[in-house]
Amino acid sequence: MYAGDGVVALDKELTVMGCSRTARRLLGRGIRPGVPFPLEGVMKGLSLTQAKDAMHTAITRGAPRTGVRGQMIDGEGKRFSCLYSVHPLLGHTAKVIGVILVFREVKYFADATEEDNSLASSPSSLGAVFDSLPEGVFTIDTNWRITSFNQAAEQMTGFSRKEALGKQCRDIFRSDLCERGCPMRQAIESGSAKMDQDVRILDKGGAKLNLLVNVSVLRNTDGQLVGAVETFRCLTDEYHLPSLADKTGLFQGIVGQSNVMRRLFQMLPDVAASEASVLLTGESGTGKEIFARAIHSLSPSSKGPFVAVNCSAIAESLIEAEFFGHEKGSFTGADQSRAGRFEVAKGGTIFLDEVAELRPEHQVKLLRVLEQKMFERVGGTKTIPMEARVISATNLDITAMLEERTFREDLYYRLRTVPMHLPPLRERVEDIPLLVQHFIRMFNKKHHKEVRALDPKVLNFFMEYHWPGNVRELERVMEYAYVFVKGPVIMMKHLPTIEEFAAKRKSGIPQEIDDEASERRAILRALEKAGGKRQEAANLLGMSRTSLWRRMKSLGMC
Repeated sequence: MYAGDGVVALDKELTVMGCSRTARRLLGRGIRPGVPFPLEGVMKGLSLTQAKDAMHTAITRGAPRTGVRGQMIDGEGKRFSCLYSVHPLLGHTAKVIGVILVFREVKYFADATEEDNSLASSPSSLGAVFDSLPEGVFTIDTNWRITSFNQAAEQMTGFSRKEALGKQCRDIFRSDLCERGCPMRQAIESGSAKMDQDVRILDKGGAKLNLLVNVSVLRNTDGQLVGAVETFRCLTDEYHLPSLADKTGLFQGIVGQSNVMRRLFQMLPDVAASEASVLLTGESGTGKEIFARAIHSLSPSSKGPFVAVNCSAIAESLIEAEFFGHEKGSFTGADQSRAGRFEVAKGGTIFLDEVAELRPEHQVKLLRVLEQKMFERVGGTKTIPMEARVISATNLDITAMLEERTFREDLYYRLRTVPMHLPPLRERVEDIPLLVQHFIRMFNKKHHKEVRALDPKVLNFFMEYHWPGNVRELERVMEYAYVFVKGPVIMMKHLPTIEEFAAKRKSGIPQEIDDEASERRAILRALEKAGGKRQEAANLLGMSRTSLWRRMKSLGMC
C-alpha cells in the first residue's frame, strides 16, 4: 500500500467503521468511527454523482468500481484531484455489509500513471482498512506469504510488521489448525468467506491466545484470486473476560471471586452444617434466594424439600393458612384440607423471603411457632411439629424498622442467629466479567446462539454503571441483548437505550425524601405509568405490592 492512500470503511448506511490516518489528514478530523460519512461534504457535482453510483453498485450488486477520477474537498474546504476505488465489504455469510473507499491525492490527472491503479487491485492496499480499529488484520498472497500486517495484529501477536511481512502465515501464528482445518485455506479452496471461526494460536512469547477469526478471499478486477484477508479478535485479552477454560468463579451456583464474595463462600459450609436460623439481608436482586438454596444444598437436610415463600406476595388474610395450612371448611373457599408451607418443608428448609413485610399480628404467630417448634392448621386442633430449618431474607433496612417498632425485636433475634449481608453489585464490580461470562454460557444454551464476548465499550459501560437492580438487572440486560444480537459479539446497539437505563436509575422512590408530597408524586407517576395496576407500580418503585399499599394508606391515598 502506498503511504498516501486514504482508506475509509463504511457500513451500508454510510457510517464510518474505520479509517486510515491519511483519510483523516486529507478529509479532516471529523472522519472517525461511529459518525456518518459526509459524502456530500467531500464531493460535489459530477464527482458526487459518480461516487454515489459506485457505492450503490457495491452495496446492491457487490461489484467494485476502480480507478475512478474525481475531485474531493479536504478538511479546510479546498478541492484536490484524486483517484479512488469503491469495493464491497463482505461480512457474515459473505453478504455485503458496507463499502471500502480507497483514494489517493494526485496533482493532475495527467500525472496519474498505471501505478496509481494499483490501489484498486493490490491486496495489500486493504491491509490498512482496519488499522485504526481493535481487530487484527493481515493479508496473504496465493503462496501463503503475508503481504500486510496491521498495528492491532502486531500488538496481539507480538510480531512486528517487519518480522511478519514475507513470512508464511503459519510461521507467525503457529495455530493448531495450520496443518488441518485452516479457515484461510478453506476460504481460498472454496472461494467463499469463513466467518466466526475459533482458532488458538501462540504469540511470539509462546503464550496461548484464543481468537475469533473471519476470512474473505481477495480478487483483482478480472475476478482472479490473488490472496485472502483475515481479521481476528483476541477474546481473552481484547475483552478482558476470563476464559471459559479457567476458573468460572462459580460456587454452589453463585458467581463471584471478589474478596467480599470469597468471605461469604468461606462461611457457607459452616453455616450449612448447623441448624441455626439464617437472616440474609441485601438489596433486591443481590441473590438472596440463591444463597438460601446454597445453604440448603450443603446442609445435612439437602435431600429434603426447599420451600420458598414470598411473604409480600400473599394476601394478608391468607398468610396464616399459607404458612400453617387449613382444614376443610375453616373459611369460605376452603373446600378441602391443605398442608401449609411449614408442613410441606418437613425434613428440609423453608425460605421466608421479604419476611420484614409481615404485619405485626403475623409476626407474633411466626414467633410463637419458632419458639414452640409446633403449629396447628387453621380450623384444626391437631398439633404438628415444625421440622424444617428456617432461612429468611429482606431487602429492607430492618435495623430502622426495629427503631420504628414496625418489626418485633424478639422475632428479629430468632431469625438472625447467623446474619449474612449480600453486597450490591456496585460494591463488587470486579465480579461483573465473571457474571457476564456466566450469562453468556447460560443464554447461549437457552437461545441457541454462539455469543462469545462483549465489545469493550459494553464491558466498560457495565463496569461504570451503578446497577440499582444488581445481578438481576445485569441478567435481564444480557437477555435483552440476546434478543437482538446476531453475531458473536454483543455491541452497545444491542443493549436497552441509555434513556431506559436512566429511567431505571430514577424509577425508585429517592432514599432521602424531603416531604410526603414528593413521595406522593412518585407514587402517582408510577401508578399512571402502570395504568393503575398496583403490582406494576410497585415494581417500578422497587418495592412489594404490600409496601406500596402501606405507603399509600399512610399518605391517605387509599
